Amino acid sequence: MKLNYKRTFLIGLAFLSISAFWQMYDNIIPLILQGTFHLGETVTGVIMAADNVLALFLLPVFGALSDRVDTKMGKRMPFIVGGTALAVIFLMLLSVADRKVNLLLFVITLFALLIAMGLYRSPAVALMPDLTPNKLRSKGNAVINLMGAVGGVYTLLMIKLLTWKGEHPDYFPLFASVAMLMVASVGILFVTIQEKKVKARIEEEIRALGESNEEFAHIGNFEDMEEQKGIQDTKKEGGLFGENEKETGESMPLPVKRSMYFLLLSIFLWFTAYNAVTTAFSRYTKVVWKLEGGGFADCLMVATVAAIISYVPIGNISSRIGRKKTILGGITLMSICYFAAIFANAYHPVINIAFAAIGIGWAAINVNSYPMIVEMGKGSYIGKFTGTYYTFSMTAQIVTPVLSGFLLENVSYRTLFPYALTFSAAAFFTMCQVQHGDTRPDKKKSMLENFDVDD
Repeated sequence: MKLNYKRTFLIGLAFLSISAFWQMYDNIIPLILQGTFHLGETVTGVIMAADNVLALFLLPVFGALSDRVDTKMGKRMPFIVGGTALAVIFLMLLSVADRKVNLLLFVITLFALLIAMGLYRSPAVALMPDLTPNKLRSKGNAVINLMGAVGGVYTLLMIKLLTWKGEHPDYFPLFASVAMLMVASVGILFVTIQEKKVKARIEEEIRALGESNEEFAHIGNFEDMEEQKGIQDTKKEGGLFGENEKETGESMPLPVKRSMYFLLLSIFLWFTAYNAVTTAFSRYTKVVWKLEGGGFADCLMVATVAAIISYVPIGNISSRIGRKKTILGGITLMSICYFAAIFANAYHPVINIAFAAIGIGWAAINVNSYPMIVEMGKGSYIGKFTGTYYTFSMTAQIVTPVLSGFLLENVSYRTLFPYALTFSAAAFFTMCQVQHGDTRPDKKKSMLENFDVDD
């Protein structure tokens, strides 16, 4: 069978809408919390960490719930349509709360909005493996990642065009543009992809080709599918590193386990560094570089586009020098850029080069880190280690907005890049201790498969 690219791109519209929302959330909500409501950096960091706290609970719950429902619309579509509708309503209400400078309404609406997003995130990403035969899911995942990148770039472009200067810009046009994209994307998805009919058609095609029923088994390769499955497996199996190994006779050797510990610690450290920058960057540019409106979006667009372009060459480099060296190269590149940013007192177009390098470095890490987890988990519980991977990365994204926000508020905004440099350098050291999982991946069969990453 060949991948139906048209259908996969249409399925990817759900993730496009999700990525567009989170790009807006990460960059604009902190500006509102400070510019409109005059909250401190520490409190802002706590609020910005709320989405990751909720995700730890909501993603596996609603993902599992969507596994069990069966409606005329299908298993996933009711969550996608309903969640998007609620999210758009709360998103526009959030703009009203900002205009009225009503903090209580804003916080309550923001909390409801995050729950609405959690309602359909796992079902949305599960739709691709649901409607794609197992052997084609790598290419399908690549398409989904590309669609997500398009959604992120769209929002950054809207931020640049629709966010005006001033202490209290009107974000209604920006929120409306993101809401319209979400409605349009999911509307097209709903009209063009009839979930139950598509699934039945694919099952018929598989039977006609004489393929095994396992070919269509629900073993998603996409990040939130693995995250959901991994968290559930971790709870079910009891612990992170093989408390039930005696029952299976598949214990992980101590040297491999040591490498796993150091890799997980590295994941926590580089997410701590990177997420601090992405969460605080819009505020940092306003205070330190004196950028107004959506001027900060240029750097983030450059980083995103550079990451997309670099996936193919990074895949080729990894196949030649190995995953570990490629990751260390990515950490080094990002650390150099963090160091250089310490001395930047104002925005200059040259800074875009540094952000392109950061995008490339982050891509080098993401393309290779999760496959190393899977490699070390061979013969054991891969789902469990997948859940552990996301536990460490999400924990970092819960801790770092609060910790970095405390430093920004009580020391100086100029602590941001030294903070990122410190944790990035620590990640380099811990990654050097990883001695396993460093196989050289096979060269991809097609260019598109280089975009099949879990970040």
